[in-house]
Amino acid sequence: MSSDTPITAYPWKELKPQDQSGGPGLDTKLDPSANFSQLEYWTEDEKPVLKEYEGRGLLTNKAVLITGADSGIGRAVAVLMAREGADISFVHLPEEAEDAQVTLKLIEQAGRRGHAMPLNLREGENCRKAVEEHMQTFGKLNVLVNNSAMQEICEDLAEIDLEVVEKTFRTNVLSMFAMSKAALKHMKRGDCIVNSSSVAAYMGNPQLVDYSATKGAIATFTRSLAQQQAPKGIRVNAVAPGIIWTPLQPATKGNPADAMDGLGVGMAPLPRPGMPVEVATAYVFLASPLGSYTTGEVIHVNGGFETQG
Repeated sequence: MSSDTPITAYPWKELKPQDQSGGPGLDTKLDPSANFSQLEYWTEDEKPVLKEYEGRGLLTNKAVLITGADSGIGRAVAVLMAREGADISFVHLPEEAEDAQVTLKLIEQAGRRGHAMPLNLREGENCRKAVEEHMQTFGKLNVLVNNSAMQEICEDLAEIDLEVVEKTFRTNVLSMFAMSKAALKHMKRGDCIVNSSSVAAYMGNPQLVDYSATKGAIATFTRSLAQQQAPKGIRVNAVAPGIIWTPLQPATKGNPADAMDGLGVGMAPLPRPGMPVEVATAYVFLASPLGSYTTGEVIHVNGGFETQG
């Protein structure tokens, strides 16, 4: 078997062309479905197997608010944090209600309370509403995960739609400012914020210039806010995923229909796309006591891509 052939218990041969272009991006339409709760282990005879993530009480009785947790990385974070003992509220677009119901069931199966909020965070007032509704539901806010994002492909900057650029920045960056501003009023020493950046912030992406720029802004936002909040004992960190099998990919406007065919296979030193659960473990680390001396950092979960910064 060649060195560029993945040896993994996660699906990669099954990755096939699919198109949700311009849509909200639904996991219910993703084939095969992403993995949100199973980690890869290796047997003594060097065969990979999948086992369910088991919590250790790292977030017992914490209250977590996650944006964009109806599917993808956000859902995996919700599932793992619920298994660590946290109650979870999360924000999703109204058109993503079908996926959001699945996330709610997974939270409840972990024995925790879940609360879904169908809100478009491009509207600043909805960010305030999300935090207020979370507080009304759980009475405290210990962890904020800023994860919601969008992207549209444009091959040539001369053709880019500046309205789309503004929409991308409002979704990816301005909502993060608004959510953090509203949340910090309720956070205290020991609480934390975890933001979603991207490998694109460090490597760039010629098809996603505006998206890459937002993710770079998020990395700098994270470092700066961490320094500001450190005296208060509130930690701020980020995770920069690589190529992950999520509905964001087939829903990307401008993606050709065959873009998902073997997505990520052979591109990174670990030659396959990652699964959301493999990224979510980094969020758990940063949100839990395991990350108590970590702030202003961006953890890279990208299969081995070399990044700068």
